Amino acid sequence: MAATEPIVPHDVFDVNRVLADHEAIRRVNPQRFELEQLTAVVYDDESTQTTVGYKDLTRDEFWCRGHFPGHPVTPGVLICEAAAQLCSYHAQVHDLTGGRVLGFGGLDRVRFRETVTVPCRLMIMAKVLKMRRGAMIVYRFQCFVEQRLVCEGELRGIGLPSV
Repeated sequence: MAATEPIVPHDVFDVNRVLADHEAIRRVNPQRFELEQLTAVVYDDESTQTTVGYKDLTRDEFWCRGHFPGHPVTPGVLICEAAAQLCSYHAQVHDLTGGRVLGFGGLDRVRFRETVTVPCRLMIMAKVLKMRRGAMIVYRFQCFVEQRLVCEGELRGIGLPSV
C-alpha cells in the first residue's frame, strides 16, 4: 500500500490555522493525561471526508525514558493511537458514529517507513474509505514528519456503547 501522494497535499492546509486546539479536542475525545495523543486539528473537509491534525512530540513524553534510553523512538502503537484519535474526532464532529466515541476495531496494512524521534511534529492525515453510519468506519491514514511519510495504514473504527 505504498502511497506516493499524501491524502491531503501539504500546501492545502496551514498548521498555524488551528480548527480545534487541545481543549476543543477534549470536548469530543475522552482520552486524558498520558493518552492524549492529538495536539490540534488543522484541516477538515466534510465533502471529501478528509482531516489533518498533529501531535507535537517532546522529550517529556511518558515513554521517552524507557523507549529507548538515550535515543527515544516513538512507539508505533502510539503513532497508530494518534491517528485513531484524529479519526475519532472527525467521526464525532460529523456525526458518523451516531454520537458514540470511535473505538479500535482493527488495523490493516500498517507500515512504518521511518523511526519517529523527539522532538518533532507528527502530522496525521486521514480519509474515510467506507462506512456504515453508526456501526463501522474504515479510514486510510498517513503520518508525516517534515513531509516524509513515516507511517501509513487503514484503521477500522466502531462506535463504542458508552465511554
